[in-house]
Amino acid sequence: MSGADGTASYLTAGTSLRSWLLTRDHKRIALLYMVTLTFFFLLGGVSAGLVRLELVTPDGDLMSADGYNQAFTLHGIVMVWFFLVPLIPASLGNFLLPLMIGARDLAFPRLNLLSWYLNVGAGLLVVYALVAGGVDTGWTFYTPFSTVYSNSHVFLAAAAVFVAGFSTIATALNFVVTIHLLRAPGLTWFRLPLFVWALYATSLMMLLATPVLAMVLVLIVVERVLGVPVFDPAQGGDPLLFQHLFWFYSHPAVYIMILPAMGVVTELITCFARRRVFGYRFMVYALLGIAAVGFLVWGHHMFTSGQSAYASVVFSLLSFLVAVPSAIKVFNWTATFYRGTIRLTSGMLYGLGFVGLFTMGGLTGLFLAAIPVDIHVHDTAFIVAHFHYIMVGAVVTAFYGGLHFWWPKITGRLYPEGWARFAAILMFFGFNLTFFPQFILGYLGMPRRYHSYPADFQVWHVLSSAGSVVLAAAYLLPMAYLAWSLVRGRRAGANPWDATGLEWRTASPPPVHNFAETPIVDGPPYAYHPPTDGQGPT
Repeated sequence: MSGADGTASYLTAGTSLRSWLLTRDHKRIALLYMVTLTFFFLLGGVSAGLVRLELVTPDGDLMSADGYNQAFTLHGIVMVWFFLVPLIPASLGNFLLPLMIGARDLAFPRLNLLSWYLNVGAGLLVVYALVAGGVDTGWTFYTPFSTVYSNSHVFLAAAAVFVAGFSTIATALNFVVTIHLLRAPGLTWFRLPLFVWALYATSLMMLLATPVLAMVLVLIVVERVLGVPVFDPAQGGDPLLFQHLFWFYSHPAVYIMILPAMGVVTELITCFARRRVFGYRFMVYALLGIAAVGFLVWGHHMFTSGQSAYASVVFSLLSFLVAVPSAIKVFNWTATFYRGTIRLTSGMLYGLGFVGLFTMGGLTGLFLAAIPVDIHVHDTAFIVAHFHYIMVGAVVTAFYGGLHFWWPKITGRLYPEGWARFAAILMFFGFNLTFFPQFILGYLGMPRRYHSYPADFQVWHVLSSAGSVVLAAAYLLPMAYLAWSLVRGRRAGANPWDATGLEWRTASPPPVHNFAETPIVDGPPYAYHPPTDGQGPT
């Protein structure tokens, strides 16, 4: 496959393993990330499957209590730090950012490759911790259990997350510098695609929040290995200090996951509604507003932890405030459909699924911002359902939507659209069947992290576990037909969706240096016109 100017595409310019492992091409590095992300997705999915299988019956008869603790801890650590946080930025973001701003590559190609190696090294530490006996603290590493009482491999897990944090910082720094310095002529700030704005806001959050996580992980190791009393109350330490530091990172981490997904879905909706994004500047300000206010709401995780009542009230009000820019985005996505020529492609179905799941997750977040409700459902299955709607349902649905949208650009191949639409609908149905019953379970009082429970709750757990089977099928099905498309799929043109954006001005797949000549931007983004009978997947 060749580029528009006859040069080899990035896929065929050197096919040896060495050429891939030492590449500095952002597109190849994105594919390397996709391989490792797929591995961690499967690993996290298997551990989640064990959890759901255990919960089919009220008695803890599949795993011991310790084994169950290790299963959900592995699931949380792998899915949060090795799948969800890097999912869209490291894969789609890495591939598309230079293309979308008319650049030949990211600002620091070697640093980009190093970020992948750091991610792989951190992942190997997690796998070794699993093989050596596992971790039982939960993904939050709450002290003093993680520093004093746990006999599992906390040190290895903390070290893995610490190293993964440096991979995140390297990617974020690369994105920020690239967006500032390498935009094509005429591509002013308010001509940037909203996916680029989302990556920019996310990168700023990564740069500001991740060092705090690294610091608190170091303090865990200092107390656990060296015996310095930082968090242990028996020796004068303060366990609440850990929670403040941990959630100062980990609540912004929710927006680190969701902001790139918002950017992806905006690209899907505007393309397949054939309309310019409604309120473009408001969408930009909403992205930046979420990134800013997201740093001020960590205390709503601690309403039952003993912080002062005044602090709880302030964090409650701020938590309601962060819903405002999120609501602006939902309104603007909805308004973009008005008088549009809507095409219900698989990409659009994934985008609509995201809006539904994100809205459900956001509304239940308002429940948790209310102190009395939060106290009632704290540490119950309600919390599990809420953050899965945001962090897994919405984010992964958006990723699959973006993968289908840009698959022809990435591979030069088209996939079977009928199967893709079926997978999108199945994913939405399977996710709701899995997690909506957990809202009911949590309201009724089912604690999280328990592997045995009263028999009255069984019917809801059976529904949830049955839904997880459907959801797993929906996640695996696209892997099958996308792999098939690599061999049997029809060849894609440069712009099969008749979309705007600089990435559609080059060949599919792109040549090594993206563009034969640097493109020039002379108009606003999303200048859509009435649809043509363009080529698309069949």
